[in-house]
Amino acid sequence: MDGNLCPLVILSVFLLSGDLLPCSAAFLEPVDLLYDSAVRAFYGGDYESVVRYMEGALSSHGGVRRIRVRCRLRCQDQHPFHETFSDLRFFDVVLRRAACMNACIEAKLGTQSVHKVSDEVIQDFNRRIPYNYLQLAYQKLKQPEKAAAAAHTYFQANPEHVEMGQHLEQYKDLQGVEENHFVDREARPHQQSFTAAVKLYDKGDYEGAVSLFEDALVEYYKADVECRALCQGPQKFEGHDHVRYRYSLHEVVSDHFTQVLHCEHECVRDLATRPGRLSPMENYLPLHYDYLQFAYFKVNRLEEALQCALTYLLFHEGDEFMADNVDHYREILTHDSTPREEAERYLTRHQLELELLLMGSKIMGVDFTEGNYWSSTGGRDDSNRIPSGTDGWMEYVPISEKKNITVIVSQQLKEGGPLLYDSVQLVQNSVALNGTQRVLLDHVISEEECAELRDLAHAVTMAGDGYRGRMSPHTPNERFEGATVLKTLQYGYEGRVPMSSARLFYDTSERVRRIVESYFMLNSTLHFSYTHLVCRTAITGQQDHRNDLSHPIHADNCLLDPDANECWKEPPAYTYRDYSALLYLNGDFEGGEFIFTEMDAKTVTASIKPKCGRLVGFSSGGENPHGVKAVTSGQRCAVALWFTLDPLYRELERLQADEVIQALDTQSVWGQGLAINPKDEL
Repeated sequence: MDGNLCPLVILSVFLLSGDLLPCSAAFLEPVDLLYDSAVRAFYGGDYESVVRYMEGALSSHGGVRRIRVRCRLRCQDQHPFHETFSDLRFFDVVLRRAACMNACIEAKLGTQSVHKVSDEVIQDFNRRIPYNYLQLAYQKLKQPEKAAAAAHTYFQANPEHVEMGQHLEQYKDLQGVEENHFVDREARPHQQSFTAAVKLYDKGDYEGAVSLFEDALVEYYKADVECRALCQGPQKFEGHDHVRYRYSLHEVVSDHFTQVLHCEHECVRDLATRPGRLSPMENYLPLHYDYLQFAYFKVNRLEEALQCALTYLLFHEGDEFMADNVDHYREILTHDSTPREEAERYLTRHQLELELLLMGSKIMGVDFTEGNYWSSTGGRDDSNRIPSGTDGWMEYVPISEKKNITVIVSQQLKEGGPLLYDSVQLVQNSVALNGTQRVLLDHVISEEECAELRDLAHAVTMAGDGYRGRMSPHTPNERFEGATVLKTLQYGYEGRVPMSSARLFYDTSERVRRIVESYFMLNSTLHFSYTHLVCRTAITGQQDHRNDLSHPIHADNCLLDPDANECWKEPPAYTYRDYSALLYLNGDFEGGEFIFTEMDAKTVTASIKPKCGRLVGFSSGGENPHGVKAVTSGQRCAVALWFTLDPLYRELERLQADEVIQALDTQSVWGQGLAINPKDEL
C-alpha cells in the first residue's frame, strides 16, 4: 500500500533473499490438514506421528507467511506507481500486481484456496496451541529437551496456564535438560534483540547494549515491512455486499483500501505486543532511541547520543528531560545534529496514514479514533532520567524495572446482607475466600430440585449452545451443552419436558438473583444479563494427558492481562456485567473445582468444590479472576448467571420469559397460545 508515499528503507532485499524459502520445488502441504492429522494422532496415542505432522504444520504455517510476504513485496517493487498517472495507468499497475502476486504465490504453494484455513485454526496457531500438543508428544517420546522448548514456547503466549507452568518447573529438574533448552521457538527477532539489549544495559555493558539495540531497530523496521505486506490480503466487508455491485467502483476500492490501511497502521501496536498479551509494551519504539542516547553517552559517542535524543523528540516533542539532554550534548559538541532518517520517514508516513484513515472511515460511515501509539509512563522525575547540562548524569531506570500495578480503589462495597431464605447457609465470605465481593453459600436449592434440573438439562441442552455452536469452546477434552430459560419454557409448552421443570429453572434463577442482590447490599436493582443451564462432560479417552483447564482464568467484564497486572474494560469483554453467580447441581464427578486467582492468573487464592445447592457469587471485574479446573471424569452441571445494574443491558430472552410466566400465571396461555421463539438472539 505504500507506493512512493512512504518508502522507509528498501528492506525488501532482506525478504527476497533465497534462503527464506525451501529449496524444494514441491508445494507446501496445507496447514489445516497437517494440524488435523497431528491432533488425530495425538488422541490415537501415535506420538511420533504427532511430532511429524505438528512440526510439518508449524513449518508450513511459517512458509506460507514468508511466501506471501516475499511475493507481495517483489510484485510491489516490480510494478511501482509513478508520481503522475491516469486512471488507466493506476488500474494497470493494480492488475499487474495482482497477476504477479498470484503467479508468484501459486508457483510456491500451488492453488491458493488449498491454503485457506478456518478462523479456529488461525486462532490456535496464534495462541500457540500446537506447542501444547508437541510438548506432550516429546514427553512421551522421552525427548525432554524438545519438550521443554515446546512447553516454554507455549507458556510465553499463555502465562495464565497454571499446569504448563508446573510442567516447566518439572522439566528444570530433569536430567539432561539445561537452561539453553528453554527457548521460544516463535520469538520475534526485534523483541528478542530488544530484551537482550535491556539485560546488557542493566548490567552496565553499554557497548554490548548499543549493538543489540541497533540490531533491534533493524529487525523492527524489517518486521514492519512484513506486517504491512501481510495486511494486503482479503478483507471482511461486514454489511457491504460488494459482490453484487451495489456500490460504485470507487466506494468499493475506498472501503478495501481503508481496511488495509487500518491494518497497516495498527502494525505499530502489533510489533510492540508480546505473544499472548493484550496490551503493547509501553512506549516501545521511542524507548529504543531513549536507551541508545544514554548508552552512547556512557561510551563517549556523543554524536550518536545527540542524534538518538533528537529522534526520541520526534515521538515526544517537548519532553523536557530529553530536551535537557539535547542541550547538554550540543554544549559539549558545540554543534547540532539531525534525527535519524528512518524514524522521520516512519512518522511522516504514520501521520499521512492517519489523515487518510479519518477520510476513509468517514466514507465508510464508521468511527475511527487515533490511539496513543507512543504512550509513555508520563512525567518521570529527574531521578529516573539521564544527563542534564548542569547536574552531570543520573542513574537511568529502564522500563524493564517499572511495575504497572492496578490498584483497586475502595468503593465502599458492602456485603453481609440477609440471605432471604431460611435454608440458605453462609459458608465463606470475602475474607475467608481471600478476596473482595465474594461469597460461598450452601443449600440454595434441595437435592430433589438439583435432580430435577439435571434431568431438565439432559433433555433440553444442546452441544455448543451459548458458545456459537462450538461443542468444546474452552478445551477439546470436554463437551459443553447449554440451554436458556426461554428455550426450556418453549420445550415445556411443546410438552417435550414437564412445564414444572422449566418453571423451576426460571424460579431458581430468580432466587439466585435476589440472594446476590441482597447479600451484597446493592442500592439498585440487579438485572439478568444472561442465564444458562450448562453441563460440561469429560470426553472418554481424552483424559490421560490433561494439563489444561476446563475454563481458562478470566474476568467476566474485562480482558485480563496478567503480565500487565491489568484488566481492560473494553470490547469484546461484556463490560456491562456487574455480578456473576454459579449454582451447582451436582458433585459426582472428578476435577472441576472453581478457582479464584490473583491478577497474575497463576496464584490461586481460593478453590471451591461444587456440590448440589452450592452457590458462589462475586463481582464481575478484574478483582475476581477465576477459572475451572479440568473435569476429568463425569459430568458437571450448573446454572450460570450474569447480572447487570444497567437496565439497558437486560437479557432480552429473560424479558420474553417473564411474559411467558405472566401468561401462565394468568392462565391466558390456554386460550391464546404462546409466541415463543427460542432462536431470538441476545
